[in-house]
Amino acid sequence: MSKIINWGIIGLGNIAHKFATDLLTVEGAKLYAVASRHQDKADDFAKTYDATKAYDSYEALAKDPNVDAVYIATPHALHKANTLLCLEHGIAVLCEKPFAMHSDEVRDMIAKAKEKNVLLMEALWTYFLPHYQFVLKALNNKTYGEIKTLEADFGFFREFDNSSRLFKKSLGGGSLLDIGIYPIFAALSTLGKPDDIKAEATFFDNGADSSCTMTFNYKSGATAKIKSTLLEATPTKATMYCEKGTITLHSMFHMPTTVTMASNGKEDTLDFTENVHGYKYEILHFNALIRQGKTESDIMTFKFSKQLIETLDRVRGLIDLDY
Repeated sequence: MSKIINWGIIGLGNIAHKFATDLLTVEGAKLYAVASRHQDKADDFAKTYDATKAYDSYEALAKDPNVDAVYIATPHALHKANTLLCLEHGIAVLCEKPFAMHSDEVRDMIAKAKEKNVLLMEALWTYFLPHYQFVLKALNNKTYGEIKTLEADFGFFREFDNSSRLFKKSLGGGSLLDIGIYPIFAALSTLGKPDDIKAEATFFDNGADSSCTMTFNYKSGATAKIKSTLLEATPTKATMYCEKGTITLHSMFHMPTTVTMASNGKEDTLDFTENVHGYKYEILHFNALIRQGKTESDIMTFKFSKQLIETLDRVRGLIDLDY
């Protein structure tokens, strides 16, 4: 813990604020630099979170030799370019999910990280949260046997706005990449890569997907029923129906929340809610990787990130969604 890890943030939207808030709670780390395309935005962000440097270009931040790690929080379509920029300058990269727009981009990013021998990880924070790790441990220990059916959804309503990043198809907007990735992640991290996928979608007038309903089938007989939507609020929970019981991650399942374990008519609900957002856990993991000289996470592995983006690609192919 002797080395203070100097963090940079590229892209200063809503999620960057949440990340920066949690970074302030992490011992041995500091928000050193932030970058926006607009100097006044960078200045305001730096002032709010006590960052030392505020840059008006991503390139300027990447060239700062004092930056140890960078969190990339730009729109999905910029992830590859921003990641490659930082890796070229030897900076460890934590890139917000989805890693990139499609599999080819992810492969290029991983190849560059290996070429430069620099740490790279997809920032899918749910994997590192205590409640999710608790559930994974219970599943690995076969506490209730194998999963037979998984049901997971993520949905909220937003009035369509073609000027918003959330709805811009060219930036990867729509339900699938933005929020559908979470229930897909739940399936992959518990049941693995599906043997068969069925998917249907609805679309906004601009071609971005407004909702997507998916079924993952496995040779084991297990099934995952998944939904994402920007048309309505849904429970946004994940339920795993196992051979000898049920595990429910309550709303919002991708964030710190409560978990109910039920078996033989008995229920036990555990509270994992927190006063902070919960990004601190992926930050702590990433900091540890840096201190250990690692270039790949043993949790959010390159293999898993590739499976995740490949699954998203398969779904896009089925619903005829092309960016």
